[in-house]
Amino acid sequence: MSQHRRGSLYALFLAHTLSLTGNMITLLALPLYVLDQTGSASATGVAGVVATLPIVLGDLFGGTVVDRLGYRRASILADLCGGFFVMLVPLLHVTTGLPLWAVFVLIFAGNLIDAPGQTARRAMLPEVAAESGVPLERAVGWMEATERGARLLGAPLGGFLVVALGGLEAMFVDTASFVVSALLVARLVKVRSTTEDEGEPGTPATAGESVAGSGYWQDLRAGFRFVAADPLMRAMVLLVVVTNFFDAAGSSVLVPVYADRELSGAVALGLLVGAMGGGAFLGSLLFGAVGHRLPRRPTLIIAFTLAGGPVYLAFAAGLPFGVLLVMKALAGFCAGGINPILGTVMLERIPPQMRARAFGLVNAGCWAGMPLGSLAAGLAVDQVGLTGTLLFVGLCYVLVTLQPLRGGAWREMDRAPVLDKESSQSLA
Repeated sequence: MSQHRRGSLYALFLAHTLSLTGNMITLLALPLYVLDQTGSASATGVAGVVATLPIVLGDLFGGTVVDRLGYRRASILADLCGGFFVMLVPLLHVTTGLPLWAVFVLIFAGNLIDAPGQTARRAMLPEVAAESGVPLERAVGWMEATERGARLLGAPLGGFLVVALGGLEAMFVDTASFVVSALLVARLVKVRSTTEDEGEPGTPATAGESVAGSGYWQDLRAGFRFVAADPLMRAMVLLVVVTNFFDAAGSSVLVPVYADRELSGAVALGLLVGAMGGGAFLGSLLFGAVGHRLPRRPTLIIAFTLAGGPVYLAFAAGLPFGVLLVMKALAGFCAGGINPILGTVMLERIPPQMRARAFGLVNAGCWAGMPLGSLAAGLAVDQVGLTGTLLFVGLCYVLVTLQPLRGGAWREMDRAPVLDKESSQSLA
């Protein structure tokens, strides 16, 4: 195995980590800035919508563009363009001043462009892993560890940067992360295709692949048909839609408001999110090492059930800050195995030539509940109260995550379907 090819895999992981670390800084800084400026939980909920809705739209419509552009090229362009819009927020804020609505517009635009870039990096993974001689399940676990590591670094860093620099000024760091991520992919992530020497499109990782003569909407419809026809993928999307609804309520509104009212504000929030990210980082690394030996459905049920509901119930009970940190870390450790399992199953089931659009559609579906979760949580805190909302979210989270026990399509998780070339081409 050449060091160069293994270097491509490491560079991809590092680029993904840096880009998502910057995103975490912005996702943490924005609600704290809005809460500081307005003092309103409802306005903070709107900020959560602004941060998450463009990700839904970007995944929904951007995956097909990524398939057509090519995964590597799309990743670079998304980082550069998304970073430009994020850079305008602190730059205009410190020079001419920036009203809140303009902050929302620029963050919306940056996240809209960034979402397809994240999809592109995930879609590159099978080819880069194969070039590096790393099993797919392990590579997926490692990539999930990079995402969890980004939360581990980005959340505490974001909390301290908000205190040291200010809410919007902290976004300069996010801009820098976009630029470095683009440079890493451009310079170090290389995937050789069989036709690379002739300058023709080869693997989707290098130049994109779609049926000759097909248009954007035809390709998008093909992705929709594939996802809708797969019962297991439908079940996974539905489960994650609901749990992401609750997670968005917690991360965008409930936990920031709790940290602001009951704890020490930005620093406490950064430590809580960082504890979750640290536990999840370790959980992802462990899954990368042994996940291929574990039964998928039982592991998913246990991890999902322990990763969400108990933490919200602990907040509702008003447990000491040290206990909350430990519970966040344990919940994160359990959560570390969730996305590697779901991601591996999807990579096994999606034909290579439609990987980005199918991933994008699934991600869009999974994120669809998040803007509503942020908005509903803000309204619920103002109308019902923080403790009552936390209790409701915790109980519902536990009930929802037990659904895979019912069987049905979930039984297919431990069987990897083999897609032959002819059937794959017909889907596109």
